[in-house]
Amino acid sequence: MQTTPPLRLAVRGIPTEHVQALRHGGPDAHGHAPLTAVVEGTGSPCRHCLGLIAAGERKLVLAYRPFAQAQPYAETGPIFLHAADCERYDSEALPAWFAHLSPALVRGYGANDWIVYETGRVVAGAELADACRDILARPDVAYVHIRSKFNCFQARVERA
Repeated sequence: MQTTPPLRLAVRGIPTEHVQALRHGGPDAHGHAPLTAVVEGTGSPCRHCLGLIAAGERKLVLAYRPFAQAQPYAETGPIFLHAADCERYDSEALPAWFAHLSPALVRGYGANDWIVYETGRVVAGAELADACRDILARPDVAYVHIRSKFNCFQARVERA
């Protein structure tokens, strides 16, 4: 019996060009310059390198819309970025700390950037990779968004 290999994932942080513009005072999704704050404690994930910003480091806080254009399904919400340069995350694996996003929200989007109904799930962080593979197995799904339990955008996942 021949088994099909698991669907390979492509996990990337938000584009470097956009992050650099924001670091230089460019407008966020609401037209405002990002705010700068010092991280206290843990739980400030950078959406560019997909790493956690350490306590005492500076972070940018801004409104982010992970879609090219405003449209009915283009949610906007708060995100954090390292204030200093960091390398964009690009891997077939989710960052290890995503296992602690419990629960996490996942949902698929079509090529038109609209939510594909029946793909939304609430899962334990340890189940995220499998949930993404299941959703991406649907031919009508172009990509998946992972969000925190507070609905904050974490990452976009595509087929590798």
